[in-house]
Amino acid sequence: MADSGFNSAANRIALQAGGDGYIVCEKLRSASADARAALARPGRYKPVADNLSVKQVRVGDGARAQRFCVCLNPLAAERDATVRANIVAYLQTQIAGSDEWTVQRRDELAGKLKATPAVSRFLRRTKTDRLLRIDKAAIAKDARHDGKWLIRSSDDTLTATDLAIAYKQLSQVEAGWRELKSTLRLRPVFHHREDRIRSHIQLCWLALLLIRVAENATGDTWRNLKNELDRMHLVTLQTGDGRIAQRTEITSGQQKILAALGIREPGLILHYQLPDPADA
Repeated sequence: MADSGFNSAANRIALQAGGDGYIVCEKLRSASADARAALARPGRYKPVADNLSVKQVRVGDGARAQRFCVCLNPLAAERDATVRANIVAYLQTQIAGSDEWTVQRRDELAGKLKATPAVSRFLRRTKTDRLLRIDKAAIAKDARHDGKWLIRSSDDTLTATDLAIAYKQLSQVEAGWRELKSTLRLRPVFHHREDRIRSHIQLCWLALLLIRVAENATGDTWRNLKNELDRMHLVTLQTGDGRIAQRTEITSGQQKILAALGIREPGLILHYQLPDPADA
């Protein structure tokens, strides 16, 4: 599996050189001719989940036919439409009243707006007076991509549903690498001995495994779980009879997390006698 940044004809040929297949993402706004043909091909979407529908498309004939899978996320489509509406509203406020400006002032504003690609793609200039306008054609073209992502594959043994689910796993792998490097601080490594470096990486991997187990068991993100569990504190008191460790009372949120993980509620007060140094 590869992202759109690694999708090229040369890379696809290299991936098939050893008899393997590939699943690669295609760019939408700067799509290739085959990708544009796949997006324009009519057909019905097959629901896979509440937030995913897929449509299989073949472009070309014979052995050179290319297989595509058009994926649609309705929730992402709504988000993309909202984001675009906010961008257009912002752009409208920026160019309001610019018809009365000098050409130089309009050029300066256009140069400033072009520094932000998300804004500049909806801006156009009239041919005669070089006035600033909202590009309605660009808005309509961009709306056709709302919630969609396109993948290309050479593996005919996988269904369109399998392709979509397999590619979504790539984002989970990338998220895991981000958590290893940031949350678990895998990088940078300050060790000098190889065995310590290997131990550091293995401990981070085990920590990531525990995070995934907790997320799958609770159905929540590690960020929310950590924020809730961080509210649990333990205080240790030294007395003449021994050492007492007492923690804060468990909240309802913590109870749900512990129950999902199969952990029985620990006692509120732990008491144990310190060993006698003479017996050590």
